[in-house]
Amino acid sequence: MDHAHHAHHHAHSGHNHGGESLNYTALVATLHCLSGCAIGEVAGLLIGTALGWGNGATVVLAVSLAFLSGFALTALPFLRRGYSVKSALRIALAADAASISIMEIVDNSIMLVIPGAMDAPIDSLHFWASMAFALAVAGVTAFPVNRWLIARGKGHALGHAHH
Repeated sequence: MDHAHHAHHHAHSGHNHGGESLNYTALVATLHCLSGCAIGEVAGLLIGTALGWGNGATVVLAVSLAFLSGFALTALPFLRRGYSVKSALRIALAADAASISIMEIVDNSIMLVIPGAMDAPIDSLHFWASMAFALAVAGVTAFPVNRWLIARGKGHALGHAHH
């Protein structure tokens, strides 16, 4: 996500400023979290598979990298504006923890229940189709939670308060 889009994303709040609806704000927040999750999730699954790790270790790595990349996408713009690492990470944690947690539970559960998805070669259509499906369902699952949190001044709305 480019900096201008990210700045636009954070320029609004869940209170319909600028004519943007709560649904649009929640959608942008969900896509933002989903981007971070996808980066870390795919990296973790690729690394774990390439190293021949079992499903448990691969999922732990994928989840860890999903949280790391998700929080980084939120924290980096704050760091660029001069916030301390501690402050930027605190904002990112408050903004994204619920959304990323939901996405990771859903995404990994789906990958584990699709027959052969976790054992499929990383260059196979089965792996990538399973991953795309799992991430899409994870995003759809997180959207209403993000919407609910933003409407109450929580979740991504907390990041907006710092702009």
